Order: sequence, then C-alpha cells, then structure tokens
Amino acid sequence: MATTSIAAARPPAQPTAILRGHRAQVHAAVFARLDRAASSDETMTADTRLVTGDSDGYVVLWDLAIVRARGVWRAHQNSILGIAAWDDAGQIVTHGRDHKLVVWQVGVADEVRLSAVLPLDQESKTSSKESHPQPWMVHVLDVNTMNFCAFAWCGLVGSVAAVTTAAPTSTDTQLTTTNGPPTERLVAVPNTLTLEAADIYHLPSQRRINTVRLGTKEGMIMALALFYAPVSEPTDDSQRTLVLIAAFENGVVVLALLRQGADGPAEIIYRAQPHSQPILSLDVAPDCSYFLTSAADAVIAKHPIRVPAVKKTATAAPAPPRPSAPVGPSPPPPAGKTVSLLSAALAKEAALSPSPSSSSAPPKGTAPSAPIEVETQPLTIINTKHAGQQGIRIRDDGRLFATAGWDARVRVYAAQTMKEVAVLKWHQTGCFTVAFAPVVRPDTEGEGNNTAAKPTEGPSAGNTTTTLATRSTRRDISVKERRLRHAVTAHWLAVGSKDGKVSLWDIF
Repeated sequence: MATTSIAAARPPAQPTAILRGHRAQVHAAVFARLDRAASSDETMTADTRLVTGDSDGYVVLWDLAIVRARGVWRAHQNSILGIAAWDDAGQIVTHGRDHKLVVWQVGVADEVRLSAVLPLDQESKTSSKESHPQPWMVHVLDVNTMNFCAFAWCGLVGSVAAVTTAAPTSTDTQLTTTNGPPTERLVAVPNTLTLEAADIYHLPSQRRINTVRLGTKEGMIMALALFYAPVSEPTDDSQRTLVLIAAFENGVVVLALLRQGADGPAEIIYRAQPHSQPILSLDVAPDCSYFLTSAADAVIAKHPIRVPAVKKTATAAPAPPRPSAPVGPSPPPPAGKTVSLLSAALAKEAALSPSPSSSSAPPKGTAPSAPIEVETQPLTIINTKHAGQQGIRIRDDGRLFATAGWDARVRVYAAQTMKEVAVLKWHQTGCFTVAFAPVVRPDTEGEGNNTAAKPTEGPSAGNTTTTLATRSTRRDISVKERRLRHAVTAHWLAVGSKDGKVSLWDIF
C-alpha cells in the first residue's frame, strides 16, 4: 500500500529538451555520426547529430550539445517517409514522397555551408535553394512512394558489377560478384506495378537488380527490412544470408531468404498474420535473432529469424569405366550363326550406355534438399490495449524498444519480457516516430559513465570531435565540457510528433 502511494506521488517524467523548429509534422528521426573514421568504433562522439524530417520535405540537423540546429535544407518537395545514416563518411539518406531517394554528403565541415534558419522561423513555407542551400548529392534514385512505405537498406557483402554479355548485338546485362571495397549498398523499396513485390537497387550503380514477389493478395507493402543474418546452425562453409522482410496492409508479415545474393531467387521461410489492421512499422533486433511489428491495432508481435543452413556435398567424381563394356570392336559372332546389322548395332549401344545407377546420380554442386517448411507462429503476441502504435524501434543494446502512439504517448518496453516499463507523455497530438541514440558500450564506459569515446591521436582543426575520455578524468571541467559529455553519454530517446515538435528524453 505504501509502495503504491509513493509511486502515485511521483511526478510524471518530463523531457530534457523540446526541439521547436519544424512547421509541419515530424515523420522521421535518426541519430547520425557526421565524421565517422573507418578505424573508429566509438558509438557516439561530439559530431553526433539528431536528424529529423517533416511532411514539408525539410531536414534539420540538431546539435545535442547546444540543443540548436546546425543545418537546415529542403530535401524533397513532398513529405519525407524515412531517414537513415550510412555507416561511413557522414552520408545521410532521405526518402520522400516526390519519388526520390537521395544520398547526401553531410559532414561537420559541410555544416558551415548550410543555413540554420528553421522552417518555423521562415515567413512563408516556400523557400528557394539560395536561402537554404543543399548539401552535395551523392546519389539520386527514382523510386516508388505511392504506398507510404519507407525504404530499407544494408551494406553489400562483396560487390555487384554490371557486365555486358558476350553477344555484340545484345544489350542485356548480368550480375557478377567480386571482392571489392565495402562501399556498395542495397536499397529495397516497394515495386511500382505489383503491390506485393519489392525492388532491390544497387548503389552506386543505381540499377534495379531484382524484383522479389512476396505475396499474392496481401495488399500494399507498409514496411520493409533488408539485412544479412547468420544461419541458425552454422557449419564450416556457412555464410551470412541476405534476408528481406515485408509487412503488408492486411497484417501479414513475410520473411524471405536470398541465398544466392541480392539478384537471386527468394525463398519464403516465415509467413504469419498476427495483426488485423495494416502494419505501421517493423524493426530488427541488433543480433538479428528476431524482429518486432506494430500496427494500427493494439498488437505488438515478436517474430523469429531462423535461417536454416544448406548442406553442401562435394563435387561428384567421374564414374570409373565399366570393365564389362570394353571400348573396341565387338567380338565376332559364333561360327555357324548369322547376326543382322540391326542386332549388332543394338548390342554395341547397350554395351556403351551407362548403368541405371550412374544415370540417376545427382548433378554437381549442392545436393537436392527437401523444401523448408514455412513457419507461421510468432514468438510472442501482446495486446497493449492502445491502438495505433507507430514507429517501433529497438535500442542498439537490445534491452529496450519503444513505440510512438497515436494517443500522443510513447511507450517503452523491455525487449526480453515484452513488458511495459515506461509511458512518456508530453505531446498533445499523435506521435509518429521515435529514435534511440547509440548507448555507450560497457568496454568503453568508465566510472560513473564519464567516458563516451576512446582517445584519438590528436583532433584535426576542421573536426569538432572532442576527446572526452581524457578530459572527463579532470574534476575541474568547464560547463561546456560537462554539457558536451552529457550530450554524448546520455541514453537519448527522440520523439517526433504531429505538432511539429521533437521531445528529447534521457531514459535508463
């Protein structure tokens, strides 16, 4: 009884900061590193930004240390469906309803070129490129955005190159796999003509390399995921398999494997329908062992990711020659008995033909295996009693996940038990997106959560990345350094709402 009264007396949690700048609804948010070194494995440094996009096509880079905008530009002429960050070189990807997917080159040095005037501070909604200059466009891809589904992407294992066929009059191309640098990407978006199909594009070639049909009468694709997952029962020669997940309008979820690469055939191994309403969002666990889906109904479902291994056999050796069928002229017929020419020819053909056992031998390469049984049961299904939970995201340590609700509340759950652990309420209108900041790893964490990054060998003049590990050991740190350290080490949760505001929460 006393515990209940104490819990009831606690004031509700409040956001650490409110980011006001968008004039329209905030549809996408992600935490991104602007200058990630190739050999650096830190999760967050002083060049970490919160990137948000709204329904007018504007993108804002928020500096977490000063809680101010560092850069603003109009990325699309229509609503932004999704935003992601490449793993290297500070590239940000935006997907808009103007049928464009653009890869932007945004670094700390590029921020000086960008305008800091927020869309809310403009006198009118229309803004020219002169007042809001855009960053450098690395790639521009024409894609389908008729069904409001955001893109999915992953790095390419190996590389895909276009090779012209040997025929001089043919313009067809085929795909070959090489061991190039890991700078190539795969992008998945819904197909333009077929509702139940997804297109896979290759960057930087900007070519569509595959169209995967994942259903027949499921309706539009509402959410996609594309990633490489390890096999459930690894063997000596097993490799990571490309996985494509699609969530449909009728509540069906389909998981398909592309074992032969992004341009190969797809094999469906999981199909379930835990939702009765259109699925709004899905997210994959950091260890690729499961994924979560949320929909317009009150259900949150946890689905398995089990990639069965394919057993391979050695190449069949050529069969030894049969001693009973010597090659050479046929023996002479017995004396006193005549043999027709037809009988002699049939006898010779029978002697040279292989035995029935050798003719039914399996072909070279992979042995034929029985078809894999399609799974249909999710791991866990919970009824939250709150319809319309959108923008589901799992934190990178795999401990928590959160959903943005149409009832203006953000709910945080424990990933292992699927239990609700917190309800965050500040916005007065519906929430559309949530984003977790990367948490500090235990091996890079110091006492009292004081270190957020490993020391670097001297910061450059053009880079604002600060070595926090060495400065955090001093007790007489300045207010600026304390603010910067908190901005890096805090477990941020960003929430984008219909009111155009972004709330920033520091959660456990």
